[in-house]
Amino acid sequence: MKLTHADEAMAAAVEERWLAAAAQTGPAQRAAAEAGVREAYRLAGAPEPGRIYWFGSPRAGAAAVALLSGAPAPGPAWFAAVHAGLLDQGWTPGETAGASLRRRVRTEPWAAARKAAVEALGADGWAQLGAAAGRRSWGLMMDLVAGRLRLRLGEDLAADFPGDTGRPVRTPVLDAIYGQHDGAWLSTFEAADRLCPDAGLMTGLTGLAQVARHCGWWWANERAAVLTERPETLARDNVGRLHRGEGAAMEFPDGYGLWAWRGMPIPADLAAELPTLDVDRIRREENAEIRRVMLEHFGYERYLRESGARRSGSDETGTLWHLDLPGDEPLVMVEVVNSTPEPDGTSRVYWLRVPPRTRSAREGVAWTFGLTAEEYHPLIQT
Repeated sequence: MKLTHADEAMAAAVEERWLAAAAQTGPAQRAAAEAGVREAYRLAGAPEPGRIYWFGSPRAGAAAVALLSGAPAPGPAWFAAVHAGLLDQGWTPGETAGASLRRRVRTEPWAAARKAAVEALGADGWAQLGAAAGRRSWGLMMDLVAGRLRLRLGEDLAADFPGDTGRPVRTPVLDAIYGQHDGAWLSTFEAADRLCPDAGLMTGLTGLAQVARHCGWWWANERAAVLTERPETLARDNVGRLHRGEGAAMEFPDGYGLWAWRGMPIPADLAAELPTLDVDRIRREENAEIRRVMLEHFGYERYLRESGARRSGSDETGTLWHLDLPGDEPLVMVEVVNSTPEPDGTSRVYWLRVPPRTRSAREGVAWTFGLTAEEYHPLIQT
């Protein structure tokens, strides 16, 4: 099956709606989410969960699953709060949730729906639909948001519960169902279902879709399900990467958060330092990646001015500056003065970071256009 332009437009519209759900912040719609959980269990041929517990973040959700699996209670203060949260919701210590049902509830229905979709659309049609309805959302949500959250969550749990004794608390992360972030793939199946309404492509996925529209990450176990709230804050830059200079880029109601700068997760203590950075602190940082985050926040041009950068030369295109960075490649930038004055008569100054090998301002400016210094001869500079 070959998709028409109208088919692709429909698929793109479906993807936009799922992207909005995946990026939604604020309180979960608990009744609707719980109804979706029960439907997902029924569609998987499993008895409905006897209990459904709610927590304020994926970290708390993973810890609750660990406690419901018989993991020991001692831990940091936030872990004790999860233990108390279970008790407040009627849990009796020693009562367990049973085995994970992730495979039955999520993996197998997805595989069955994909097989049916390929049969209905053909391999080429399915690939075309995936590009129209899922490729963008997968990159924006699964790679740049859910993937980053899962990585940081694993690191945080490993720090709080190291070694073999901490494994029972870390393991539940592997069994998480991504709730709203599953919209990254549900969009393709909903679009396929609209193209082939008689194929029943969403029949086994309606429960998962219901949960994804109404809450965050969740866990399905034999006797209990654990659901979590969506984030209160989700801050991203113009290309969709988690990014915030002051505060967590993703923050949950219970206070758990992920700090990030241009998509790179950073420690909370570093995030607290960013507003008060100075040249000496940046110089002392031994981790090159962390130092780059500091430089971007502090400002390359400001760092050059305050750290005694060396002027390597100038020509009609600008001035080349060079600064060695310990344990990293040199910082080389071109200072360019806009030839068109601003309304107040001043000329704006731009700073362009260029490769360390750059030997002249002309070469650096030309590089930003994908040209060599010899090829760069602008007729008009704006």
